[in-house]
Amino acid sequence: MPLTDIQIKSVKPLQKPYKLTDGEGMFLYIHPSGSKYWRLKYRFGNKEKLLALGIYPEISLFMARQKRAEAKELLISGIDPSTYKKEQKLISSLKLGNTFEEIAYDWHSKQKDRWTERYGIHTWKRLKADLFSELGNKSIKDLTALQLLSVLRKVEARGAIEIAHRLLQTTGQIFRYAVAIGKAERDISHDLRGALKTRKKISFKSLKENELPEFLTKLNNYDGELQTKLALMMALLTFVRTTELRGARWEEIDFDKAEWRLPATRMKMRELHIVPLSTQTLLVLKEIQAISGNREFLFPNRNNPQTFISENTLLYALYRMGYHSRATVHGFRATASTILNENGYRADVIERQLAHAERNKVRASYNHAEYLPERRQMMQKWGDYLENLRKFRNSLGN
Repeated sequence: MPLTDIQIKSVKPLQKPYKLTDGEGMFLYIHPSGSKYWRLKYRFGNKEKLLALGIYPEISLFMARQKRAEAKELLISGIDPSTYKKEQKLISSLKLGNTFEEIAYDWHSKQKDRWTERYGIHTWKRLKADLFSELGNKSIKDLTALQLLSVLRKVEARGAIEIAHRLLQTTGQIFRYAVAIGKAERDISHDLRGALKTRKKISFKSLKENELPEFLTKLNNYDGELQTKLALMMALLTFVRTTELRGARWEEIDFDKAEWRLPATRMKMRELHIVPLSTQTLLVLKEIQAISGNREFLFPNRNNPQTFISENTLLYALYRMGYHSRATVHGFRATASTILNENGYRADVIERQLAHAERNKVRASYNHAEYLPERRQMMQKWGDYLENLRKFRNSLGN
């Protein structure tokens, strides 16, 4: 049984240490001295490992569960939580100096509260792989735009144009931070605007409104895995990001409130996001529940149920339906946005439901519920719209 705050407060130390289990590998270790330590037991690389999550009451039950969830996110991404924790300690323990790498360490450590862990790790890997070897030991104050361009040209030369642009953008953020703390006089990345090759525009193929009836008919007749078919239905009904859909957990679904609450740890900008569930979506969820209701994830991976389905699972399903180079799952977002805008829904309401980044930090603290009544109405109308389209298409075939 999961622990409760009252239970934890009331436990007494014994002559020997003992454990109180909360589930999913997490337990509270009670020392004879009365100290209470949070620990998480997990497996990585076929080895059993133990991760320290903090000391109670400094780390509450709620906070410990958050740390457990974050550790599981890392494991799903193939990252050892213990190794990641050591790297973060190294970053924070480094004495801030004047080199580009030292300033980058400090800047990176201050972003972790607004980034997902996976994005933070990826950003740091890119800096280490492409910039630090040549620029890391140089004084950030003495770095020139020409030196930075020389390194970025090498990234370009291997065909990684998009990465070169992202590195330039990240370097600009580091330099602006350096200016703010008095370690640099200006942001040299501004001097390189237009100096890199034009990056390829990423285009997610989306369905037009007049293509939806045929698509819904093909989806209804899809003869592949039922779980995959239902995942595509839910993607179209909720138009969340593909990663948010694939990683959906049953604990996030509230049938009584007709809400799907995606925690900040799973969102692009680390903000809680609410998806109102239409009656059509709830029916799809009931079908999914019959398949995976006893699992952690709505869409568990068939070969490894401890993880969720891959992006290719959904993409290949679209290929089987005849939509290769014609549609993507991510493109459902553009389809919904276009149709809802054309049907008179306010742009602010649509953008909030799409969970597009809110740049105002004050608003971001509460915007998960912004326009919620309007969003509920809009999501139900969207479900009704798709249901009516499918009925209309089916009637044409009679």
